Parts: sequence; structure tokens; C-alpha cells
Amino acid sequence: MNLLDRVVVPLRILLVVFFVGLVFGQVVSMPGQFAHLATEEPDLAHLRWPLTIWSILEIAAVQVVVVCTWRLLSLVRADRIFSEEAFRWVDLIVAALGVGWALFAGFALYVISKSDDPGTPILVIGMTLAGGVVLLVMVVMRALLHQATTLRLDLDAVI
Repeated sequence: MNLLDRVVVPLRILLVVFFVGLVFGQVVSMPGQFAHLATEEPDLAHLRWPLTIWSILEIAAVQVVVVCTWRLLSLVRADRIFSEEAFRWVDLIVAALGVGWALFAGFALYVISKSDDPGTPILVIGMTLAGGVVLLVMVVMRALLHQATTLRLDLDAVI
């Protein structure tokens, strides 16, 4: 087993476990959590469906990233990561992260506007900034992939 397989195989196992957990959260946990919230806190019952839809969409964005990562791992194993095909998957990751970040930023604005203590807005702002950092790092990684692909194509033309 080469070094690449020592990393790709465990990562794929973790991706499957993570994806299954996301599906469970999306189908069972989040809808149940917000239904429970509606019964326990009647003054917040109006948030049940918006929060359920929001959480399902957020989880779906993460699921897109997991599927794209799986596909990129396939390209790595086939030594085709420096190809145009990889850009589709990286672009999809960037788009999913962008949608997820925008949804979370909207949620953050709502939470901040309703918050009466300073701790919650600080936490939510920190999480929003962290999500923005992840998104921008992925944009930089896409640019690096583009440069590496160009260099590889140039090198292949020379050889």
C-alpha cells in the first residue's frame, strides 16, 4: 500500500461516516429538535419551519462538499487532479461553501438582532468569520490548482 492509499482510504471511510451522520441530522435530528423546540417554547414555535429548512439547506451544502471531495480523491488516485475535470468539482465546492456561508451570515444577522447578551453575537460573528476564511482559502486553493494545472500542461508539452 503506497502513501497515497494510506491517506485516501481512511479519508474515504471518514467521509462516508460523516455523510451518514449528516443525512441522519438532516432527516431525523434537526426536524425533531425544532419540533421539540416548538412544543417546549411556544413563543418560538413560529421558527420551527424556517429553522428546519435553514438547517436542511446548510447540511446539504456540506454534503455537496463531501461528495465533491470524494470525486477529487478519485481524480488524485487516477493522477488526473491536474485536469479540467477537477475544476468542476472545485467550483462546486466553492459554490456550496458560498451558499452555506451566505445562509449562515443571514442567520447570524437574525441572531444578532434578537440577542440580548454579548456572548451569542460574539460567537456567531466568530463562526461567520471562520466560514468566510474557509471559503476564501478554497478560492485560493482553486487558484493554486489552476496554476499547477497550467504548469503541468506546459511541462507535458515540453516533454
